[in-house]
Formats: sequence, C-alpha cells, structure tokens
Amino acid sequence: MDRSLAAALLDALPMPALLIGPTERVLAANIAAGRLFGWDGAGRHYITALRQPVLLDAVEQVFRDGEVRQSRYLAQAGNRDATWRVQVAPVETGDGRAVLLAFEDITAVEEAGQIRRDFVANVSHELRTPLTALLGFVETLRGPAKDDPVARERFLGIMEREAGRMAQLVADLLSLSRVEEEERVRPMTSVDLRALAESVAAAFEPQAKTAGVRLVLTLAEAVPPVPGDPDQLRQVLNNLVENALKYGSRGGVVEIALTGPAPEPALRTEGLRLSVRDEGDGIPAHHIPRLTERFYRVDSHRSREVGGTGLGLAIVKHIVNRHRGRLRVESEEGVGTVFTLVLPVG
Repeated sequence: MDRSLAAALLDALPMPALLIGPTERVLAANIAAGRLFGWDGAGRHYITALRQPVLLDAVEQVFRDGEVRQSRYLAQAGNRDATWRVQVAPVETGDGRAVLLAFEDITAVEEAGQIRRDFVANVSHELRTPLTALLGFVETLRGPAKDDPVARERFLGIMEREAGRMAQLVADLLSLSRVEEEERVRPMTSVDLRALAESVAAAFEPQAKTAGVRLVLTLAEAVPPVPGDPDQLRQVLNNLVENALKYGSRGGVVEIALTGPAPEPALRTEGLRLSVRDEGDGIPAHHIPRLTERFYRVDSHRSREVGGTGLGLAIVKHIVNRHRGRLRVESEEGVGTVFTLVLPVG
C-alpha cells in the first residue's frame, strides 16, 4: 500500500488511527495519533511504537488469524489518566495483511461508571450504619431492656436520631437528583438577595441562640435583584448558615454579608457577593478543593455527630452552576471559614 495514500486516508479520520503494514512496521499514523503518542511513528516496529502488552497481544493475534478485536490503551491527558478503546482490524493489501488501529476516547464513560459505583457504595455505607444501630436496639428492647423503662427511653431516643439521619439522607439525595436535572435550565425569576438573607437569618435565630452563636447581618443597601430560583437560593443559604452554626465556635459570630454590585471578571459581568462567615476551627487547605464532592467530609466523625449527610455542599455546587455563579471558599485554621456565592446581576 502506498504510504502517502494511507497517511491521507488516516488524516481524514477524526479519531487517532494508525496502520501497521505487513512488515509489522507502522506504515502511517494520522495527526490525532501523533498528538496521542507524541510521535509520528512511521517506520517503527509496532512493538516499540505501542509498548502496552494488552494492545500488542491484540495486534499479534489479528496478524495471525485476521479476526477483528478490541483492546484498551491507557494514556495521560494533561494531568489525568485517559482510557481509549482500540478497534484492531485486519486490512488485506496486495503486499499481505496489514492491521488498522482506531482509538476511541472512553474516559468520560469510565469516569461516569466509577462515579456510579462510588455513589452506590457511599449510599450503602451511609444507610448501613443507622440501620445496624436500629436493628441492634430493637433486639435489645425485645430482650434485656424489655422491662427497663430508663433504658427503653434512652434507646428510643437514639433510634429516633438514627431514623432522622436516614430520613435526612434520603431527602438530600432526592434534592440532589432534582437539582442535577434542572442544572441546564436557566432560572428566570428575580430574587431579592437582601430580603432572602434577612428571612434566612430570622429562621435560624433560635438555632443560633441554642448553639451559643451570634448571628450578624451585614447587607449592602439598594442592591439589584438577580435572576434565580428563590427556593434553590434559599436552600443554598440555608445549607451554608446551618454548616456555619454547626461547625462554628460557641460564643463566636456567624456573619451573613451581601455586597455589590461590582465587576466580576470570572462572570464577565457585574455580580453580587453573598457570603457566610464563621469563627470555627477552619478547614485545612488540602480539603478545600474536594468540599463539594458527594459524601466528602473533612471530619467524618464530627459531621455524623451533628447530623451531616455529606451532600449539602454538593447540592450547593449544582445550584450555583445553574445560576451561572461561582462558589468561593476561604479558610484559615483556628480563625474560621468564609463561603462566598458570586451571582451575576444580569
């Protein structure tokens, strides 16, 4: 087969592809393959060109029996791993059998599968703990504690708390599902963030007093409304304030602040900033990039003690994305944490 013709045909393909000639050397590779491998490859023996044993075995078998096979090729795409499905097919030429390799990027499919597996494993783990506790206490109440009213009341209180954890987890899962479904739908209602902040603060005032925390409002005057979903933005602020009260220090301050409008380069327009600041222990820097992952917790034990499901900030992230906004997190250990919601005005 003419090498220039083979190269021209492969260059017409949108995916990486290369042709190994009857002499077992690379006859041609297209531009996409050159980017994938970092070399032209023409003239090299396929063993030195491809190197990965699973793919080499597939090529060898196709040379031997002429049957189409599929294999995998693992590579680096920037700073992450990439997975390619490789179609290895025979091409009969006048000089003998050649082998065509076509590479399909399935990294997104693999990552989606891993996310689903992780999600099922996390949900199972989160439900198994309270269910085990409930079953154990039911057995105890039917046995040793059957006639002990003090123990019965204590166990029933624990059972109520564990059942509440499961109910909250299910509610958060349903909320996350709804938010993800609506993420690409732009909200059209106008929302007054100042009124929203005042309403949320009033609702959390009793909880703040119980936690020994002073709830402070610092709100700019005459801020314009933002396009948004009022229920979802209330949910975001509820989650942030609730977290600040749970993890802030007793006797400290939780501040809800609203500033703007001001130019926001990240939004390429003017925006408002709605922030929630606490005076808690702070978050170590290496945890901050992962805070919005599902079920990710900085302190798993403490989070479960205060009733956290590990889904609140994941819900916040999806709502912020739907509103074309940005979520900023600043934290200093021993000083506190600030969560800032940046929303476009127009």
